[in-house]
Amino acid sequence: MGRISETIKVLIVINVLFFVGTLTTGEVSERLFALYYFENPNFQFWQPLTSMFMHGGLMHILFNMYALWAFGSPLEINWGRNKFLFLYFSAGLGSVLIYTLVNYYFVHSGFNAIESLGYSNSDVWSLFHNTLSPGSYREIPGVDTDLLRRSFSAWNVPAVGASGAIYGVLVAFGIMFPNVELMLIFLPIPIKAKYFIPALILIDLYLGVTGAATGIAHFAHLGGALFGFIIAYYWKKNSFDNHRWN
Repeated sequence: MGRISETIKVLIVINVLFFVGTLTTGEVSERLFALYYFENPNFQFWQPLTSMFMHGGLMHILFNMYALWAFGSPLEINWGRNKFLFLYFSAGLGSVLIYTLVNYYFVHSGFNAIESLGYSNSDVWSLFHNTLSPGSYREIPGVDTDLLRRSFSAWNVPAVGASGAIYGVLVAFGIMFPNVELMLIFLPIPIKAKYFIPALILIDLYLGVTGAATGIAHFAHLGGALFGFIIAYYWKKNSFDNHRWN
């Protein structure tokens, strides 16, 4: 985790430009470039890609860009530019896929629960279409409040951030350099990557399943980690390092 590689430098610059642009244009950028649920009227086909360069605040982008430098640079130096970019964008788009599938489950679980009370199909869709403010939801007697919160949240809260791609990079780093020791800022104890990274993913899985931490796309993290694992494991197992994409 020493010098910054060229591709990582370019990715960081693009992320910073998007962040500055968002500060300038505010909600306009978010509506255009953040990732909305695909049945939401605000969804656009380019959002799965552009959302990877959007961030919700200064600490969000600082943490992600630090992780991109710290874990991405060794991978690019080891693999080469093209191979690293393939993993980065595959993990990022893979995280979008998993996140969207989970949101589909929550949206339609809420939809079916409301419809079972006797609401017509069109009335239920009207409820969702008219509840577009991020974080808002309708309380409906007879339907579990937590289900409604998660259902409407999946519908109207846009996702931003490179975290899915970063998790793919993090898992790939753990596969390639399993014995490198890592430390958390609030827990300054060195832990080998092969233990540290699975523990981090298990925490995300727990928080995602229980819904204990709102405002964080845990299933996007898990999706990126899954795709990063599949790609990096396959490459390492098949000695792909001998066939660089240069």
